[in-house]
Amino acid sequence: MYSLGVRREFSARHYLVGGDWGDENIEHSHRYRMELVLEAKSLDRHGFLVDIVEVERHLGEVAAEFQGKTLNTLAAFAGINPSIERLATFIHDAFRERLAHVRLEALTVIIWEDDIAWTSYRAPL
Repeated sequence: MYSLGVRREFSARHYLVGGDWGDENIEHSHRYRMELVLEAKSLDRHGFLVDIVEVERHLGEVAAEFQGKTLNTLAAFAGINPSIERLATFIHDAFRERLAHVRLEALTVIIWEDDIAWTSYRAPL
């Protein structure tokens, strides 16, 4: 199995809802690092798992959807906590659609919230 990882950073704001999490209930900013890990059993005719330039373009477009925004105001998080777990799931779904034409076995999204916490969401394709 081959794996390829690519990452991008963005800054966004959020606040947690539905519980008492102290300062996390107040809108604040984080520097997020989005890591994408693509897995496949074979390489294409050029010896690549996937075109990194294409993946980087998608990473930039997805990061731009969040850059400088308050996650709570986005439709994907309407009425729910914009946790890093949910952010990872949302981004995973976005890349699943964007890379549907690539023969992947699995796709993992890892989201770092600043440098202290991370989560991942992995699903076979």
